Amino acid sequence: MNLTATELIQRLIGQIETVVRGKRAQIELVLTALFAGGHVLLEDNPGTGKTVMARTLAQCISGNTTDGHAVFKRIQFTPDLLPLDLIGAHIFDDRTRDFVFRKGPIFCNILLADEINRASPKVQSALLEAMAESQITTGDQTYPLQQVFFTIATQNPVEMEGTYPLPAAQLDRFFIKLYFGYVDEATELDIYRSYAGIRQNLTDLQPVLTLQDVLSVQAEAETVFVHDEILRSVAHIVRNTRSHADITLGASTRAGIAFIRCLRAWALIKGRDFVNEADVTALARYVLDHRLAYRNRDGRAQALDSIVTDEGERLSKLKLA
Repeated sequence: MNLTATELIQRLIGQIETVVRGKRAQIELVLTALFAGGHVLLEDNPGTGKTVMARTLAQCISGNTTDGHAVFKRIQFTPDLLPLDLIGAHIFDDRTRDFVFRKGPIFCNILLADEINRASPKVQSALLEAMAESQITTGDQTYPLQQVFFTIATQNPVEMEGTYPLPAAQLDRFFIKLYFGYVDEATELDIYRSYAGIRQNLTDLQPVLTLQDVLSVQAEAETVFVHDEILRSVAHIVRNTRSHADITLGASTRAGIAFIRCLRAWALIKGRDFVNEADVTALARYVLDHRLAYRNRDGRAQALDSIVTDEGERLSKLKLA
């Protein structure tokens, strides 16, 4: 049975929701980053489901491992972590009497970089090449990563002592940043009643997509129609972040490209083969906010919203077909 991209996506969301309850919007945003070919940064307090989200996604995708799932690796980032702990190292092989490269955990399909801001800038730089170019370099050798390589990084907004804030270049590689948030009261009560069953669901999860399906959906997303006025709108928003009085570092051209790719993936998740005006305002903060530097707290709260609101009003008057 050949399923459409939209059917594959809905099947994946339904499977994830057997474990990750009350987080439909967040699941859709994580999948937007995946199907746009990017990476996602989750920031929130401990215990909100960030790690479970990453593990669940990996178990819903079939790969070449012995258990049939995509290759999932979790790395706990700490101040003493070294680049070789992430990418691997050359070790001496007694049999061949030569040094051979032993791959590190970054050679996987879905990487959970837990508390990424606790690692040193040197480790973050090692991850930067992987996220930007899907490869790692050690010595004079370059090794390609998997075709499907998706990083879900987390950081804790509290207990910031001993952390290394992510540099702008690193943040710019994340297509989307979102706050996972707490569930509503009814959902939380349901989780308390059935947490044992939810935990069993995670253990029993069966893949509903293959890695090739993921690549196919990514390719399908690239064909989603984007009206020229929406492209113009993205350009306006990106360029206006560079001249706004409350923004000291505006969005780059790369940010605009990531925005367009996320718009296409988001539309596909919503069951459409075209991007509409509402998609622009729905995604702008998730795609752009973490890439910007603001003069003060008030600027962070209002600057991007005012730019996006103005552009949304312009688009709504055009009544695009």
